Amino acid sequence: MAKLKDIDSKAAEKGSVLTTVWQFVKFIVVSLLAMIVQFALLNLLKLLPPIQELYTNGQDFRWWVFFCPAAIGGLGYFIVNNTANIAAQIVSFFVNREKTFNSSANIAVTLPIYIVFTIALIAFSAWLNPTLKNVFIGHGWGDDLAANTATMICSAIQFFLYFPVDKILFHKPKEETADA
Repeated sequence: MAKLKDIDSKAAEKGSVLTTVWQFVKFIVVSLLAMIVQFALLNLLKLLPPIQELYTNGQDFRWWVFFCPAAIGGLGYFIVNNTANIAAQIVSFFVNREKTFNSSANIAVTLPIYIVFTIALIAFSAWLNPTLKNVFIGHGWGDDLAANTATMICSAIQFFLYFPVDKILFHKPKEETADA
């Protein structure tokens, strides 16, 4: 971790543009970590017997603007997709706060704002993801390929929206402590 702090310091010495570029590079790495969590859960949770039962019970899931037809997993897919997304965002919040932005911003202030923003993005993804999956399956794609591709598209959208929000939320850098 000392090497990471050294790179952070060198980027800060070169100015705010380079600092932002370096934060963006770290944000990409953290986003890849969050995506691994999301894809692992997306593909593992559906193996649980209760979720498998929801996938195969043949019922469409409709709630508010969300629609997951039985052909793509119905309620089972809705639960798996959103659970995976929420877990990825939890990982992303804490790692980005600590490692990407080195922030000491008040968690009591930043977390509720992050949660509201995340709920909005997850609601958007909860609508878009099954819509895309259904389109892909309609074109003859397999279930796993359609689900993973739809998730990649939604993850990419979230990635480009989260960076500026996180940059604003986590603007307060940690104070450097003097080593005795």
